[in-house]
Amino acid sequence: MKAQLLKSFGGPQSFELCDVPKPVPQAGQVLVKVYATSINPLDYQVRRGDYADYVPLPAITGHDVSGVVEAVGPGVTSFVPGDEVWYTPQIFDGDGSYAEYHVASESIIGKKPAALSHLEAATLTLVGGTAWEALVVRAQLRVGESILIHGGAGGVGHVTIQLAKAIGAKVFTTARQEQFEFVRSLGADVVIDYEQEDYVEAVLRESDGKGVDVVFDTIGGDTLSRSPDVLAQLGRVVSIVDIAKPQNVIQAWGKNASYHFVFTRQNRGKLDDLSALVERGQLRPHVGAVYSLADLGKAHALLETPNNGLRGKIAIAVAPEANPGNK
Repeated sequence: MKAQLLKSFGGPQSFELCDVPKPVPQAGQVLVKVYATSINPLDYQVRRGDYADYVPLPAITGHDVSGVVEAVGPGVTSFVPGDEVWYTPQIFDGDGSYAEYHVASESIIGKKPAALSHLEAATLTLVGGTAWEALVVRAQLRVGESILIHGGAGGVGHVTIQLAKAIGAKVFTTARQEQFEFVRSLGADVVIDYEQEDYVEAVLRESDGKGVDVVFDTIGGDTLSRSPDVLAQLGRVVSIVDIAKPQNVIQAWGKNASYHFVFTRQNRGKLDDLSALVERGQLRPHVGAVYSLADLGKAHALLETPNNGLRGKIAIAVAPEANPGNK
């Protein structure tokens, strides 16, 4: 099978398209023909060596799969060949999704929502699971509460807006001016142009000084230290960003705030919950660009480009059937 091998840590050119053996499913495993995958910040972080201690080279990386079951190993009861499935490979535990075939434990695989194409489904598994973990499991966002989502037009942000609205929250989000229409179409109630206005001042003004119940951090920087300035009492901050620089969060004490740091855990339950929202029309990923597996490096380069104008996610068409229009 064809696969993109990461042979050395570095830039987007570090991938090499190679022929490698097709995996064989073992007990409890499912062999999936990968129709599509996608690109996440985690993927370029892995590629450049941020997690070098956990990724022995050469490696097949990638963290989203949408495809069709090709075969099942002994003991598998939930899937049969021909089933359309989606999932996030177990991070740092085996090969990733940048290949024509992938094997995974039956326990982390879900049935792909019929309402989504393979390209769409492949852009939702990791970011959807991350948004669910952040808002539902950690922040426990409730009906009638409010949330500030940093980077609302991005891969995780555009999904998180929709999830927050499905829960019944009021959504504040930051975005560039050209993304305003997009994030409003997803359900954002208050949009803040972070290039023209300080988001703390904007949130306090738009909330009559009350602040928000939850802050969802997708951007890093000084977000942890500034979040107490926009939090209501008993507010929660959830971050998905690796932040190496220490920050002073003493102001959080006066707000009785709690901080949560999320690294997505894989399981079928979250996928099934996301599927229910998709089928009810409350959640749909936006595919901002499509590349072939051969052009994976170009896709990585685009995602890493500051202010690239992307909306949503970059999808990778692995099988020709995933992108019949060959866009």
